[in-house]
Amino acid sequence: MTFKERIAILISGRGSNMDALIEACKKPSFPASIKLVISNNPDAAGLDAAREAGIPTQVIDHHGFGKDRQAHERQIDAALQAHNISVVCLAGYMRILTPFLINNWEGKILNIHPSILPLFPGLDTHAKAIKAGMKVHGCTVHIVTEVMDEGPILGQAIVPILPDDTEHSLAKRLLKQEHLLYSQVLKNFIHKEEPEASVDALING
Repeated sequence: MTFKERIAILISGRGSNMDALIEACKKPSFPASIKLVISNNPDAAGLDAAREAGIPTQVIDHHGFGKDRQAHERQIDAALQAHNISVVCLAGYMRILTPFLINNWEGKILNIHPSILPLFPGLDTHAKAIKAGMKVHGCTVHIVTEVMDEGPILGQAIVPILPDDTEHSLAKRLLKQEHLLYSQVLKNFIHKEEPEASVDALING
């Protein structure tokens, strides 16, 4: 029987990358099991998806903490500890983590970012890639550190930017690669395998 690491996912909205991880974790051979989904947004649609999959959920609404970001993260940390979590995956979690949580879970928080880092950190990455005249775009899974979108890269996937691409069409095509990449990188991370880059999307369009 495959040993499965206990995973938590943090979301703020729909969490489509969460859905991909849920599907991956259903496989008996996949080395992770999702034991908790946390959202800072009580209206996050992804909470219903997690519940339907039988995964415990917890809402820790940041609005109740004012400007005390660390107090908010202390509650997140307590929830992670209570569920014996070993790895945390961010999936559309729209808050920048403070050093408190990052240091408490050093090297154990993964994030997926919709660009080929170090290009285009931050928001609006699809529009930025098109405006810059890029021929390719992509996504990156990395370890979260105190500097936003600058942690060690664990894997990347690439898609071509087509002449008639809009921000929406590019985002939609890239999302398919995000779903494939995140689960593969999580598997490699748990098995302590070397990072890898995916060029399948570039070949297949």
